[in-house]
Amino acid sequence: MPTVHLLDYVAGNIRSLVNAINQVGYEVEWIRSPEDVKNADKLILPGVGHFGHCLSQLEKGGFLGPIREHIDSGKPFMGICVGLQALFQGSEEDNDVPGLGVIPEVIRKFNDDSKSVPHIGWNSAMNTGSETFWGLRPSSKYYYVHSYAAPYTPGALEKDGWSVATATYGEEEFIGAISRGNVFGAQFHPEKSGTAGLRVIRAFLNGDQFQSPGEIDASKANGLTRRVIACLDVRTNDSGDLVVTKGDQYDVREKSGEEGGNVRNLGKPVEMAKKYYEQGADEVTFLNITSFRNSPVADTPMLEILRRTSETVFVPLTIGGGIKDTVDPDGTHIPALDVATMYFKSGADKVSVGSDSVFAAMDYYNAGEKLSGKTAIETISQAYGKQAVVVSVDPKRVYVDKPEDTPHHTFKTQFPNASGQSYCWYQCTVMGGRETRDLDVWQLVRAVEAMGAGEILLNCIDKDGSNSGFDLELINDVKAAIKIPVIASSGAGVPAHFSEVFNKTTTDAALGAGMFHRGEYTVTQVKDHLQTDGFLVRQFESEI
Repeated sequence: MPTVHLLDYVAGNIRSLVNAINQVGYEVEWIRSPEDVKNADKLILPGVGHFGHCLSQLEKGGFLGPIREHIDSGKPFMGICVGLQALFQGSEEDNDVPGLGVIPEVIRKFNDDSKSVPHIGWNSAMNTGSETFWGLRPSSKYYYVHSYAAPYTPGALEKDGWSVATATYGEEEFIGAISRGNVFGAQFHPEKSGTAGLRVIRAFLNGDQFQSPGEIDASKANGLTRRVIACLDVRTNDSGDLVVTKGDQYDVREKSGEEGGNVRNLGKPVEMAKKYYEQGADEVTFLNITSFRNSPVADTPMLEILRRTSETVFVPLTIGGGIKDTVDPDGTHIPALDVATMYFKSGADKVSVGSDSVFAAMDYYNAGEKLSGKTAIETISQAYGKQAVVVSVDPKRVYVDKPEDTPHHTFKTQFPNASGQSYCWYQCTVMGGRETRDLDVWQLVRAVEAMGAGEILLNCIDKDGSNSGFDLELINDVKAAIKIPVIASSGAGVPAHFSEVFNKTTTDAALGAGMFHRGEYTVTQVKDHLQTDGFLVRQFESEI
């Protein structure tokens, strides 16, 4: 197969990009030294994380000069995410570190007054000219995850020969992709953008730059779509096999009339993830609910699940469970950052921190709201960027007669309990919901936001397995506390529950599990329902 050179200079999920390149018929050769750049024909510069860190790493490694020479020579160059931002003059993310200066503009932070930051999800790349470039289609959606972007000024770059495709987030229009001659940059991640992204990668590698834009489907208009996420709880069953399971308020055993029924076996993780991808799931989340205590971290079965899944599933993959400082059976201490690194190298795009975030938040408040710099959230966020860190929250409702009865954040609920108590607060739990802590959900989400978490996976123990719909009061309460995106979880039983949560809350995404696993509804049916109700969604594209 023909080859493309890839420069892996910072931490990130490179495996997915390699898999995507292989999928469209190319092999990858790695750039190991500045001298290797000179031998490259087609060069791809991926990137995740902090602009200043990425550019500093390139400079320290001696790569900036050879990259400029590669671009100046007319050889094909593609920059992805921070790799695109590197083409610009600089970024507000780090004003002291210059970019390559190929594009004389500055990357700026999103105005976060009216929307969640980071911008996470499926958005457009709408060409501003008469032709589309590098396989982009007006009707397709692409996966973005970033806090900084290049604002778009009509005509400013086009007059210098640049072709530009834009996306909008709130009221802000920004550059989603840009191209001139041999240079192409995408703010979105094509390797995580399903078939639409594979089409972009193939067009770039094959040199198919311009196409007619065709007709724009008004039902797939410009803007951020509603994200529908499929979640798979994975654990070993009583025979020792890894299975997807689902519990009722976190109890995953069958109700057989006896205590301790068998673990529910709803399918195999890799096969089910591929099925949901082909149904149009915008992301797939694996929650490891088995500790694998007798297995070295490097041999954790979840790593193989990620490796195999990322070969055929080209949407973001999140892994949760066990993301913490740990000790191998031989006594070796492994920091949380190293655990996360293993998952990222195996194909994960995000890691989800659970119980460890509760303990970290309690320490944060005990220290007078001071950051230690040593928590799992802080160390992973600093290395990989906040967009790579999700915090999974497992709260349960506690009723009180009046707000003065507790020091915790309360609100008046529309659903009093049997005793007539109409005020409540949400208590955080650990150990899969088995233990509670003296910490409320507002305290937790505000603490982890300060630590650098990029997203909240908001579960609800009271709703788990109920099929009665999401806890709308909890979601709105948490959304009022923080600016980072929130994924609504727990309680979805029918497609209408997704419309309800998007209608009645400002959640950024919604997650389903049991209703998909049991075959009651498909992701496609949920998205069709949302589209019928007037929501903008991404539909799966089967052909590259």
